Amino acid sequence: MAERFVALGDSFTEGVGDWDERFPNGVRGWADRVAKQLGKADPATEYANLALRSRVLDDVIEHQVEAAVALEPTLVSFFAGGNDILQIRIDLDDVLARYEKAVARLAGTGARILLFTSYDLRLSPLLEPLRLRNNQFNRRVREVALAHDALLVDHWAMRAYAHPRMWEPDRLHMSRHGHRYLAAAVLRTLQVDHTITLRDLGSIPDRSWREALADELDWWNGWVLPALGRRWRNLPEGHALTPKWPDPVLPAGGLKRRAGSPG
Repeated sequence: MAERFVALGDSFTEGVGDWDERFPNGVRGWADRVAKQLGKADPATEYANLALRSRVLDDVIEHQVEAAVALEPTLVSFFAGGNDILQIRIDLDDVLARYEKAVARLAGTGARILLFTSYDLRLSPLLEPLRLRNNQFNRRVREVALAHDALLVDHWAMRAYAHPRMWEPDRLHMSRHGHRYLAAAVLRTLQVDHTITLRDLGSIPDRSWREALADELDWWNGWVLPALGRRWRNLPEGHALTPKWPDPVLPAGGLKRRAGSPG
């Protein structure tokens, strides 16, 4: 039976940060890159990606989980909950209980399940409580992976992501380098050979305290405050977008070519 890979989640899986206007929604991302390599290994491999940026866990559960089940996947990637962690007030235990219920539903299909921890992003000293939430979230993800015999990509433990070039200026989304590295990690977890090349990003540059302070102010003014404004107006980024690949496609035929074809 040919592989049918279905990817679920938010911006992490949609591909935000790996910008490429040749792909739907203007992004490529690690999941598209994984699908391409799976297609090379077996041209009959099919791929769907239902992920959309800014979606919280309940959005993913409501609009993606049952849609994925209906596609009868053999492999499902699931990353959701990161946007919940960023909320001002949440009941994290309740979020994690709903997360596990969603994983159980997907595991019930008989598909292999691929889960991810969330990277230990050190956004700002003022946002240190978010790291504590993130650590709690990751502990539970590891437990859920064990309970449901899921494959786990431990993003939290990947030291390469300490390099700033692995991230977009917003500090939340992986850059193209980050997506390429994660695609390679996923394929390694799946035990699939690949042709992805990873660049040496060089050493992490030293910064003076003045440069660090200037970067911090730019980040708050350029990313944090606009994001808070969107939340206040209840207009999440990408609210009008639709999934990139809602129906299974053959990545062996070329995703760029398919995205550019009419119909």
